[in-house]
Amino acid sequence: MLARLEDDLPVGAWSYEPKWDGFRCLAEARGGAVILHSRHGRPLERYFPEVAEAVAVLGGEAILDGEILVRGPGGGPDFGALLARMHPAASRVARLRRETPALFVAFDVLAAAGERLEAASFRARRARLEALLRSPPPGMLLTPSTRDLAVARRWLAAAGEAGIDGVVAKPDAAPYQPGRRALVKVKPIRTADCVVAGFRTYAGEPAVASVLLALWDGAVLRHVGVCSQLVERERRRLFAVLAARAVPLERHPWARGFNVDRSPVGRLGGSAGRWDPETMPLDWTPLAPDLVCEVAYDRCDGGRFRHPARLLRWRPDRVATSCTIDQLAPVAATPPSRP
Repeated sequence: MLARLEDDLPVGAWSYEPKWDGFRCLAEARGGAVILHSRHGRPLERYFPEVAEAVAVLGGEAILDGEILVRGPGGGPDFGALLARMHPAASRVARLRRETPALFVAFDVLAAAGERLEAASFRARRARLEALLRSPPPGMLLTPSTRDLAVARRWLAAAGEAGIDGVVAKPDAAPYQPGRRALVKVKPIRTADCVVAGFRTYAGEPAVASVLLALWDGAVLRHVGVCSQLVERERRRLFAVLAARAVPLERHPWARGFNVDRSPVGRLGGSAGRWDPETMPLDWTPLAPDLVCEVAYDRCDGGRFRHPARLLRWRPDRVATSCTIDQLAPVAATPPSRP
């Protein structure tokens, strides 16, 4: 069951839950065996044996919908540590389960005690889930849920800095509808004024594929992400504008590379990525770092946008050196009860 992205939380007969920052997972217990699989059907039990063991403790036959998380040093979910758990070596999996144990946060139930529950309303399924997990086994938790809109909005304000991506709203009367976007998800959108430090093209075509974004961290220009969601007709016009501002690499702050240190979340699609002149050909055009644009983003990891930012407007009124990394500082807010 999927969710469509909306700008605000719906009001009325809805229940609200945190949208946790982990791996979506269906956990099926049947005949003494446990199967964990991702939304796209990828098997997960070999990477998270402790989660499979927790599901097995429930006994009987059940199907739970939830999220696999890994706690970080601060106690909240750590997506980078979760990614590291997807390792092919069995010895590494065994070590990581000790060092960064995973847990399963359940937020729906499709079957319990052999009874199929997809046709039941969400409120009825939630009641069955609460009864099933009244005393959950170690490594398994029940997600918080509320029908109080004010509480849900506080959770939304904490999103991005409390281990959650946003808030999911579920219609109280709806059955479980696999593959349908019958739920609503809302994510906070934050903005930052960034330096436009370079751009990439489509295989040499005179069209901008992505804009490389940066922020000043003291005397260092940090690559924080990309902006690739551009209107098609704008890509060629923007190429002509930006190409006129190109500078030789040796005159650019990134002449020795950018993000050559390891990203806290690896090479995710759309993330800031890295470029090392020692090992990589120049696949981007350096620009004089004096052009500023305002972008919208959803969340950061280690001072980098996790997903491509969205271009909002150009800021000719801003001095590029005033665009500093402290714009990405965590927002103080009240998180939901952490798993």
